[in-house]
Amino acid sequence: MNPPKISFYNLAWRWHFYAGLFVAPFMVLLAVTGIIYLFKPQLDPLMYGQLLNVQPAAHVLSADEQLQRAKAAYPHATLSKYLPPVDASSSAQFVLHNAGNELTVFVDPYRGSVLGEQDATYNLQAIVRALHGELMIGTTGDRLIELAAGWGVMLVVSGLYLWWPRGRSAAGILWPRLGSRGRLFWRDLHAVTGFWGAAFLLLMILSGMTWTGFWGKQYADLWNRFPAAMWNDVPQSDQQARSLNTATQQTVPWAMENTPMPVSGEHAEHMQHGGMHHGPAAPSISLQQVVDLATARQVEPGYSITFPTTATGVFTIAVFANDPRNDATLHVDQYTGKVLADVRWQHYNTVARVTESGVMLHEGKMFGVVNQIIVLLVCLMILLSAVSGVVIWWKRRPQGGLGVPPLRHDLPKWKTAMVIMLALAIIFPLVGASLLVVWVLDRLVLARLFKQRESASSSA
Repeated sequence: MNPPKISFYNLAWRWHFYAGLFVAPFMVLLAVTGIIYLFKPQLDPLMYGQLLNVQPAAHVLSADEQLQRAKAAYPHATLSKYLPPVDASSSAQFVLHNAGNELTVFVDPYRGSVLGEQDATYNLQAIVRALHGELMIGTTGDRLIELAAGWGVMLVVSGLYLWWPRGRSAAGILWPRLGSRGRLFWRDLHAVTGFWGAAFLLLMILSGMTWTGFWGKQYADLWNRFPAAMWNDVPQSDQQARSLNTATQQTVPWAMENTPMPVSGEHAEHMQHGGMHHGPAAPSISLQQVVDLATARQVEPGYSITFPTTATGVFTIAVFANDPRNDATLHVDQYTGKVLADVRWQHYNTVARVTESGVMLHEGKMFGVVNQIIVLLVCLMILLSAVSGVVIWWKRRPQGGLGVPPLRHDLPKWKTAMVIMLALAIIFPLVGASLLVVWVLDRLVLARLFKQRESASSSA
């Protein structure tokens, strides 16, 4: 007589339930904020057209004249970044700190008039980006997003196991049974949407995790390497280029985040002897010279110029291009105008190229409107899957209970699942630590509660 076939279905369902319980709220937030940020190129002109658009004229003011107009309007401000006009009908932008606020000031490059200002950290897109990246609560939010993304992988893997046909017909597997009602309809909707969206969701999760503060940094440190010779003759500071990126603003590409920031040559000797000079920046070259340098080096329009903040600092010309093949990051000596580093796509290794391409696909920028539509559909699938999962749970949960899927106590060890969990724990350490915590709680707390309830039911 053949022994009965062991089914791990309920065990997979249990872990899928735990993952969904934690991940669903984050997935809804990430999908909604992702959709808003996805259409930034269309929303910004509609919302801020009076700031972004100008009437072209015959004469364009130099970058230094534009700078003087911005300084005159905000005499006590500290300027941190300049964004030249992208085309003939676009305004110039200056990012500055004024009375404790970070502002973006828009200047007409033809007439020199200040068109207005925008809070650089509390406008729609900045808020959306900060929510999407760190829940607007800094490092804690970043770690929570990373945990949710890692558990999202667990959600996809366990969901595919539950979806597996096991001899069932294609209806309810490849397409929902539209004639069904109630929980069965929502179950089909959840399973089918999850199956068709699984690969896209994994791509979104993994490409997004490269920006996280813990896993993303380790990933960059491990894989994102440049030839050491590129920095041999360049005096370096103890800062990395990632210091130019914030939750609300992206300055340098991902591939550049863990590269060293050079120092301007006049103070290189002091740096090498540990006597770093922290005095204020006093550039000898003009802003227009930096712009001319970017033009001469054929940097794609849309770049920004970050000002040096100390006497050892540099100008940084950077474009985080929609097509990563046009990425450029240049560091320029503030005294001599010498280009200390000029890093382009051809300098990226294979991992950096794949990662940058994944990020641009994630943000819907690489293939224009087509890419936006694809990412929009993925976000809608994520929302539908999350909402349908919550509805299924709500319909099946017992009154006054959480509705954790039941589990047999005599199951043997599921070796395949253990291997998958071990792999996730190694690849995503934060997820591994949380898996251990959940497993302990499930075994020591929830399992005992269920046993007590079962005993009480049997006695009754």
